[in-house]
Amino acid sequence: MADLKARFDAAVAASKTLPEKPDNQTLLRIYALYKQATAGDVDGKRPGFSDMVGRAKWDAWNELKGTAGESAQQDYIELIESLK
Repeated sequence: MADLKARFDAAVAASKTLPEKPDNQTLLRIYALYKQATAGDVDGKRPGFSDMVGRAKWDAWNELKGTAGESAQQDYIELIESLK
C-alpha cells in the first residue's frame, strides 16, 4: 500500500512535467482519476449548464463512481506513464 501511494505521488509530480499537454479528454481522465483516488466518489450537485468546464469535470469524475481508491491510483499511474 505504501508503495502504491509513493508511486501515485510520483505520478502526480510527473503529470506536471509531461513533454506535451494532453488533449482535453485525457486531461478530464487525469482529473477524474486523481479526484477518485484522493477524495472518493463525487458528491454534491452537478454544475449547471452555464458552467461547462465544471460540468465536464463532474461528469468525468462521476463515471468513476464506485471505483476503489487503490484502483484509481493504479489507473492514474498507468495513464501518466503512457503520456511520458
